[in-house]
Amino acid sequence: MNITVTKTTHPGTLPPADTLGFGSVFTDHMFVMDYTEPAGWHDARIVPYGPLSLSPAASVLHYGTEVFEGMKAYRRPDGGVQLFRPWDNVERLNKSCDRLSLPQLDPDDALEAIRRLVEVDQDWVPSAPGTSLYIRPFLFSTDPDLALHGVHQAMFVVILSPVGNYFKNGLEPVRIMVETEDVRAVRGGTGAANRAGDRAIEKGFSQVLWLDGVERKYVEEGGGMNVMFKIAGKVVTPMLTGSILNGVTRRSCIALLKSWGMPVEERLLSVDELFDAAKAGTLEEAWCVGTAAVVSPIGELYYQEQGYVVNGGRIGELSQKLYDELTGIQWGKRDDPFGWTYRV
Repeated sequence: MNITVTKTTHPGTLPPADTLGFGSVFTDHMFVMDYTEPAGWHDARIVPYGPLSLSPAASVLHYGTEVFEGMKAYRRPDGGVQLFRPWDNVERLNKSCDRLSLPQLDPDDALEAIRRLVEVDQDWVPSAPGTSLYIRPFLFSTDPDLALHGVHQAMFVVILSPVGNYFKNGLEPVRIMVETEDVRAVRGGTGAANRAGDRAIEKGFSQVLWLDGVERKYVEEGGGMNVMFKIAGKVVTPMLTGSILNGVTRRSCIALLKSWGMPVEERLLSVDELFDAAKAGTLEEAWCVGTAAVVSPIGELYYQEQGYVVNGGRIGELSQKLYDELTGIQWGKRDDPFGWTYRV
């Protein structure tokens, strides 16, 4: 794939690490590529970051045909830059495209687009502890036609954002409220997600814990992240039922846990079982996992007007070990026996 590069005439600078939030500062450039039938994907280019030109009739604006991924680049101790399991994100992006009947990408081309953009803007990769360069590849339909039809025109874009910790307090355990009214999918719909999140924040919680959309009894995910629980010496995480994200960080944590000999169960976990364990004192640790926060310990779970403190409100030994090992591999500070890292 031939990628043309047009450099910005007004380059910016990486802000101080202590001012980095999450996803509000962007680098100098972005990657853009167009799709049309029958030409396929073409005109791959890296251009200055800026507005995209779309027809007001673009189908993504009316029918929501868009998919995205989230991944990161990390500054190594030797000054180099590396990605973490980027091929898994590309594979998942293509699966999302297939689900929405969007044109899929050649995996090698998509990976090269991401690698090249990060290479061009590598000075934006921060080096302070807890910081990284967030990568947001997204793909959407651009057909200027209001009729219902398949996708004939599309655009693939990649933007970059230097980020700090996803949660302002870093690894400080968060308070999570079980959402019992709205659901993420099917009846109740994703449109209610912001409403549920707002309710949780108003009550002093960081995010919600979602239950399944059919029976509303099985634990599914945290707000945008997978969840794991250490119950009576075993790690239990909700099984992939089709409505739970097959998270790259989730898979990485499971692989690490199993390599340490820790029993891991991927299965249905009812909210009643979870809180019975909390009442009995066998819920030893709880944490969320995802690209943005990596590992976020849960210090309190709130359900049916009652709060349950987990591990005394402190980060657990296993949660800390997972965070240290995973970020150590991501930042190139520890060996990578799994072959997960990719040098830019």
